[in-house]
Amino acid sequence: MEWAVLGGFCALLFASVACGFSILWALLGGYLLFFAYGLFRGHRPAALARMSFQGIRTVGHILFLFLLIGMITALWRASGTIPFLIYHAAGLISPALFPLLAFLLCTAMSFLTGTSFGTAATVGTICMTMAAAMGLSPVLAAGAILSGSFFGDRCSPMSTSALLVSALTETDLYANLKAMVRTAWVPLVLTCGIYLAGGLTHRTGTFSPDIVAPFAQGFRLHWVSVLPAVVIVVLSLLKCKVKVTMGLSILCSAVLCLALQGMRPEELLRAALVGYTPALPELTKLLAGGGVVSMAKPFCIVCISSTFSGLFDGTGLLDGLKAATHRLAERVTPFGSLLAVAAVTCLIACNQTLAILLSHSLCREDFTQEDLAIGLENTAVVLAPLVPWSIAGAVPLATLGAPTAALAAACYLYLIPLWDLAVHLRKRRLTAKAR
Repeated sequence: MEWAVLGGFCALLFASVACGFSILWALLGGYLLFFAYGLFRGHRPAALARMSFQGIRTVGHILFLFLLIGMITALWRASGTIPFLIYHAAGLISPALFPLLAFLLCTAMSFLTGTSFGTAATVGTICMTMAAAMGLSPVLAAGAILSGSFFGDRCSPMSTSALLVSALTETDLYANLKAMVRTAWVPLVLTCGIYLAGGLTHRTGTFSPDIVAPFAQGFRLHWVSVLPAVVIVVLSLLKCKVKVTMGLSILCSAVLCLALQGMRPEELLRAALVGYTPALPELTKLLAGGGVVSMAKPFCIVCISSTFSGLFDGTGLLDGLKAATHRLAERVTPFGSLLAVAAVTCLIACNQTLAILLSHSLCREDFTQEDLAIGLENTAVVLAPLVPWSIAGAVPLATLGAPTAALAAACYLYLIPLWDLAVHLRKRRLTAKAR
């Protein structure tokens, strides 16, 4: 029965992707399947409803943060923060060093904003345009952009993925971020070396400043535009509460929108709620978006997906799989087991959130909470974008107009789990020798 239920859910996910339907329909169908399984096992509807609500309570506080993130992504556009960073950073790019610099630019932007999709749609789009002008391979260019865009998904204080992992494992966000830096510096250096070598071995043309000229036409690019980003960085380093950090950045952005960019109060409110729309048509494709409304779908995905964990725990649906993952952990280390589970869940879940939740439910008994938080960030979070039919992989590829082969060039995303696996295997060998 358990395998039939899980198989039915997988079929719903694949059918949703194949037919182009919203993943929300598959998640709703999955909820009904799991609820029906609970009824079959003798649980009362009221008890199943309480299990569902318990799952939502686990991630309840981050649902409010989604609203703040939506406001930030709009107001950073409107206040000139993102245009200022793109305009001045793009001028530093050398054609021979383009893949490396594109990766570092996207890394910085994704860390500041916490959104891979937003980074791909802004800095990423400009970098792809410049790559085409320079005659650089679209596979290499898009791979570098994807690697940088998902850097922040893993270790930004504004990342919904990092917040979700912190909530699930009941760990401190900033302690997790510190540990993620420690486990990522070797893959980061290797990635920089790969993109440096790739840029030096490809013939490239020249960069035209005309590509970023519209930013100077549509905004007052004063240095104070970067203050909202500075607020995020400084307060994050001081380990202020995430809500306070985001709230102050939003306030700073709102002041800049009114005082620097000349927006009217009603325009500011509209941008915060439904998204920012630039006055210049040529900037619409690059900067339009954000707002509370833009977070409606992620909000619903997390809300529905979080009910699964409560139902899984209460009905014992995953108990058989948990036993199998525990046996695998004894053979290939707990991290190796988590990596295998995360790879499978990313293939079938079609979205990052559900992959994180399923991996957490199946593997949590083999880890301490702190180790599990880092393990999830080093597996499910970075593997999901490598699945072409996953939302995490398909949306950035479509945004960039890049070929699927670009996923193979997103080397940072697979160097992270491979390096961490090598570290854990080495620790096991050393421990075995010491005995």
